Amino acid sequence: MNIKADYHIHTALCGHANGEPFEYVEQAIKIGLKEIGFSDHAPLVAFDDPTVSMDYNELPQYHRLIEEVRQKYQDKIIIKVGIEADFFPGYTDKTRDILNAYPYDYVLGSVHYMEKWGFDDPIQRQIWDERDVNEVYREYYHLLRASAQSGLFDIIAHVDLVKKFGHRATDNLTEEIIKTAKVFKEANVAIEINTSGLRKPAKEIYPALWTLEIYAKAGVPIVFGSDSHTPDQVAKDFDKAKDLALKAGYKEYLIFSKRKIERIEKL
Repeated sequence: MNIKADYHIHTALCGHANGEPFEYVEQAIKIGLKEIGFSDHAPLVAFDDPTVSMDYNELPQYHRLIEEVRQKYQDKIIIKVGIEADFFPGYTDKTRDILNAYPYDYVLGSVHYMEKWGFDDPIQRQIWDERDVNEVYREYYHLLRASAQSGLFDIIAHVDLVKKFGHRATDNLTEEIIKTAKVFKEANVAIEINTSGLRKPAKEIYPALWTLEIYAKAGVPIVFGSDSHTPDQVAKDFDKAKDLALKAGYKEYLIFSKRKIERIEKL
């Protein structure tokens, strides 16, 4: 593995991760990463749920914790400040206010909800039994496109998260992906190769190879993220992520700073 950066690392402030920030940093140093980015869940704007995101009043603590480890480990590793924000239609102004309140190196945009249904939430998993899987997939990709077009985000995270529990569309959704890739390219966002899917029932990296090939053909750039919720998950399965990226046709990935592309790294 020679991927140098993991841009998707959480903290205990989100309510469903474990470990102190320094433990994630020390694991990253141990395995040879050159930089990491913390990107914990931003406060939800449509409703409150302390089990899946930070609260507004926790944002100062989040930034303080990251600054503390940045100072402590500044001679050993680069630590970027990111955040993962959910996209909710009709709440773009409220989301923008949260993102503009602090400086970030990058912002991950995520779709976890269809209205109030958290389709990847184990507690709400049974709702899948009431839904048409193909329609859920179509709505998911519609929301992904809208999230990119909102202009709120630099990177769109885990772009086929909808498969998390193993539900697969039976319709051919190739045109949906092609349309989504076109929107991502026009919106100038990157996508994330996220290895956490290997640790979920889907047993597959987000996104799948055939999907990633479409994004590569459209010229949508990539970053890498482990979606770590425990220190031992930092950069987990990045060797597999690199192989996937190369198979899809990628030869490079992005490094961000201050919400702009800092440089391009070769795979």
